Order: sequence, then C-alpha cells, then structure tokens
Amino acid sequence: MLRPQLHADTRPREANRPRRFVFLLLDRFTMLSFAGAIEPLRIANRVAGKTLYEWKLAGEGGETATCSNGAAFKLDMGLGDLDRDDTLLVCGGIDVQRATSKPIVAWLRREARRGLAIGGLCTGSWAVAKAGLLDGKKATIHWENQDGFLEEFEDVKLTKSVFVVDGNRLSTAGGTSSIDLMLKLIAADHGDEIANTVADQLIYSSIRTDQDTQRLSIPTRIGVRHPKLSQVIQMMEQAIEDPISPSDLAEDVGMSTRQLERLFRRYLNRSPKRYYMELRLQKARNLLMQTDMSVINVALACGFASPSHFSKCYRAHYSTTPYRERGTQGASPVLGGARLSI
Repeated sequence: MLRPQLHADTRPREANRPRRFVFLLLDRFTMLSFAGAIEPLRIANRVAGKTLYEWKLAGEGGETATCSNGAAFKLDMGLGDLDRDDTLLVCGGIDVQRATSKPIVAWLRREARRGLAIGGLCTGSWAVAKAGLLDGKKATIHWENQDGFLEEFEDVKLTKSVFVVDGNRLSTAGGTSSIDLMLKLIAADHGDEIANTVADQLIYSSIRTDQDTQRLSIPTRIGVRHPKLSQVIQMMEQAIEDPISPSDLAEDVGMSTRQLERLFRRYLNRSPKRYYMELRLQKARNLLMQTDMSVINVALACGFASPSHFSKCYRAHYSTTPYRERGTQGASPVLGGARLSI
C-alpha cells in the first residue's frame, strides 16, 4: 500500500479545484517518462469520476515539441506566467544540455521565485539543476547521467533513488519512475485507494518508493549470484578514481588473488583487472560525453596517472581516442551527453 506523505505542493488549494501540472517539453524529450507522468493523472480522473487533475503542455516557442522518437506534440503555451499553485515538471531526454536554453533557465528561475513546485523527469533534472533550483536539495537522474551530473552540480545531493521529493523540488530517474512519483503524489492528494486503483489500471504491480534504487542489483545485472564476486564488483564501482589492486580486493573478501582470478574467469570470462578497466573506461566515456571536463581531468577522475596511458587504454577498448570521441558528440544521439535514451 502507498503511504501518504508530505508532497511537493503544501500550499492550500481552493476547495474542489483540480491540481494542475504544467509539463515543459524540452527538445527531444523522452516519451516514456512523460507518458508515465501524465497517464496516472488521466486515470485518476477516470476512477474518481471527476476532474482531480488538469495539465498543460509548455515549450519554448509555444508551438510544437518533438520527442526523441520523432513524435510531435502540440503545445498549449510558451514560457508564460503560471499559477502559483501549479506544479511544473521539466521533461528531458536526448542532449539535455543543448535543449536547456537561456530563456528556459530564466523562466524556471522566475517561476521558482514565485513559489512554484518544480521537478525534472528523466534528464529534466539537469535543466532544473542548471537553473540553480536543486542546490542543497536531494535529487536523482538516470544512472547513466550521474557521473556528469556530479561533476557539474556539486551542491546537489544526488541519490540513486528512482524518484526524490525534497520540499517543493521533485526529480525522477527516467523510464517508468515517473509512474512511481505520480502514484505517490496521487496518494498524498487523495489517498491510497485511488492511487492503488490507478496502479491496477496501469497493470503496475510493483510500486516503488523513494527508498528504491534505480539500477538492478549486481547479481541481477551480471547474471551471477555469488556473494564475494558481487562484493568485489561493488568495491570496484565505488573506487574508480583510486583503483584498488586485485590483491587488496581479494584480501578484503577473504580469498587469495589466484582464487579471485579464477572467480572472474569462470563467471565473467575476463580477469579482475580487465573488468575494472572496463568500468573505469565506461565512466570516462560518460564524462567525455556529458561534461566539458578536459581530457586530463577525465583521466584523473577515472584513476589514470597520465593522459597518454588513458588514451592508449581508451583507444584499445573503443577504437577511437578520447579527443575524437568528444569531437563526435554533436553528431551522435546523446542523453544529456550519454548515448542512451530511456
């Protein structure tokens, strides 16, 4: 059952007046995250037999917005003034850095000064953070964008939760996490019964809370249930900047280096050193595509002592250099800089 908690809009609303959401659709926003937010509102109205929620679609220019799969949506408004008790949700997707224009940042700041609850869906959290509206707040963003986000916005308390509500700031990790956020808000507004009925209508049987993390567990992700292997991989993921030697990893989990080697070979068909290198290079690629960090600083952030060694390892794994990788960014579909869209 969903438990009503303090939600993002605590101001008194006129009796029986529907709560209104305004969806800011950034260029090439992700349809799944947007649909996961708007459909629970529609279904809540249907199961209640009355209008509990209203919504409008906004965007720069006020005409149309195109999502990452090419579908176009007609907008209701441009970047005009909103009602103070509206909830503004920024829908992000591919290349959110380019889509977050100066007028959009200025609009978000202006509406925040007027007291609106504001949130980001998928990479929309990047736009909200760019406006300075998440400083000192807890927030989340899709796991693939976390490396770049952490480098860009040091004052944000980034979590790995599927969604976060911190005061009048909201954020989701993308994908179906919008559904979880909206079910929480519906439960807080109108009770568990309506929220759970909405979930049933969506055939959504595993409702997550803000305590759930967005990525699969390590055993599920690698398809292996071996506690010591999972422990070592977790240690690797948490020590990218300062890599731990295989001998120290083995000692920490109570086995010999030789045993650790056999464990990785048996289950992952690679050595611990190779697996660790792949983790570091993946983070490096994320930082190259998501941030403006220099190649030298990317190398240091991923545990490489010299740019030349970093470039050599990068080229061996990705068949291109870090410099060329960054040069292709504008020609590649990117999610806030990364190459995936959820």
